[in-house]
Amino acid sequence: MFKNKNVLVAGGAGFIGSHLILRLLKLGANVSATLHIKEPFIKDSKINYLRCDLRNPEDCLRVTKSVDYVFMCAANTSGAAVMTKNPLAHLTPNILMNISMLDAAYENNVKKFLFISSNTVYPLTDFPVKEEDVTNEFYDKYFIVAWMKRFTEIVCQMYSEKISKPMDVCVVRPANVYGEFEDFEWETSHVIPALIRKVVERMDPLEVWGDGNDLKEFIYIDDFIDGLLLSMEKLTGFDPINIAISNPCTVKEIINLLVYLDGYENANIIYDSSKPSMIPKRLIDNQKAVNKLGFTPKVSLEEGLKKTLKWYRSSIDNDNK
Repeated sequence: MFKNKNVLVAGGAGFIGSHLILRLLKLGANVSATLHIKEPFIKDSKINYLRCDLRNPEDCLRVTKSVDYVFMCAANTSGAAVMTKNPLAHLTPNILMNISMLDAAYENNVKKFLFISSNTVYPLTDFPVKEEDVTNEFYDKYFIVAWMKRFTEIVCQMYSEKISKPMDVCVVRPANVYGEFEDFEWETSHVIPALIRKVVERMDPLEVWGDGNDLKEFIYIDDFIDGLLLSMEKLTGFDPINIAISNPCTVKEIINLLVYLDGYENANIIYDSSKPSMIPKRLIDNQKAVNKLGFTPKVSLEEGLKKTLKWYRSSIDNDNK
């Protein structure tokens, strides 16, 4: 599907965008990717990097010209700390980028557009959520980011179903993605990179935010990229889909596995329930992706954490050279 096609990765310096670029190059695509402030992880003369601000409609029109497929990976993201202190940080920049990119893609006759949504669009449940379980009731701490994602999903539906000349738009709702190239900065990192950094730096005591019993769905980046590509290839019309492994684990299980994998013996792990934490329970049903896309996650949590630990240690070593 992608060989010799013009594919735009919006967010080419980001975590997901970087991995997607690598895979698209292997598939023979003509890859262009947007950059804003950050420099890219992937340096390759085959990639056409485009410096721009996707909040600007004119920039969006420029980067989507003559493009067959758009992967909307660009987003203003952060962890629980920023979301607690300044939840509005996720609202305006993301709404502007998402709407401007959809409009530009439509104006430039893009064949298919993929939007990465979020599992925050689901209500708090004790059961694995399916795609039809959206009620527009959100966990309060994630109210703003969830509405931002849900609003964009509805706009995607407008372009896909509610106009006379529709554009094919895919909506993917991922589990929590982790892996190499992720953000490890204290202020903006998600839970797994934050815990990895604490383990690697041998923090003592090793503080974990929350009580450690948050039950979450994590998916390794390679498996998630498989899901993205299959979604772009096989989905038509507005048909949101979960990309997850349907194997939840607690934060406590993750930190215990990390200290074991990195050989941090006798780590003094303490849990601080006063600090911002995540949705206390998120279970995700991936059966639609299995049945409709043939999606099969391959990487276990232990293997994925091992790979991410190895990459982070090597990135530190390179920075210190």
